[in-house]
Amino acid sequence: MNASRRTALLSVAASAALTLSLTACQGGEGTKAEGTAAAQTATSPASAPASGTASGTGGSKGAAVGTAHKSDSTGSGSAAAGGSTAAQGTGGSSAATPVCAAKDVKVSAERQDGPPYTHIVLTARNTSGSRCRMAGFPHIQFLESHKQDVPSVAKSKPAAPTVLNPGDPAYALVKLSDGGVDEDNEVVTAFQLVLEGDSTVIAVDSSTGGGLAVDPARTLTGYWTGELRNGADDF
Repeated sequence: MNASRRTALLSVAASAALTLSLTACQGGEGTKAEGTAAAQTATSPASAPASGTASGTGGSKGAAVGTAHKSDSTGSGSAAAGGSTAAQGTGGSSAATPVCAAKDVKVSAERQDGPPYTHIVLTARNTSGSRCRMAGFPHIQFLESHKQDVPSVAKSKPAAPTVLNPGDPAYALVKLSDGGVDEDNEVVTAFQLVLEGDSTVIAVDSSTGGGLAVDPARTLTGYWTGELRNGADDF
């Protein structure tokens, strides 16, 4: 009886041991599975750099946008530089600015100094809506009996072309005579001139004050300038 009981107990113990062994194995597998999951989870953060790389690509994209902005800024700078060049164009590249025509300006004459009145100042004001440049000097004829143009004075030629914005004036000093009473002087109440590059005749009224005493042998004209300059326009 005791032997049978011992045998039964041994069988139960063996079964329990087998069950524990199987449970342990399964638990090991479960742990291994969890370990795999944990490894995957650990890999997940490792994939975060990939995400970060994607994010970094986004950052690169942002940098590209920044570059675009920089490029735009440079473009603006270039435009500003272009503006600068264009501003220089007011003087330097004025060859691109069209020459003022008779239709673009209004010309008037005013006595200078005196008496005796030996000089007048011609003013040509840009009445158009666009920029233009006053080329050379006015080609003046005071008298019907003297068809040749009044000679120009080379020293009065400006270093840079005279460019006029709308409303701006240009000036030219004109000598009429040496002064005094001279039998060669003739009274001129109106005269004509043409601008360089335009054959249209401009009539100028000079009747104010009884007209101008002109000696055709002594007349001289300066170039168109932005302002009258002592020395260069002294003749």
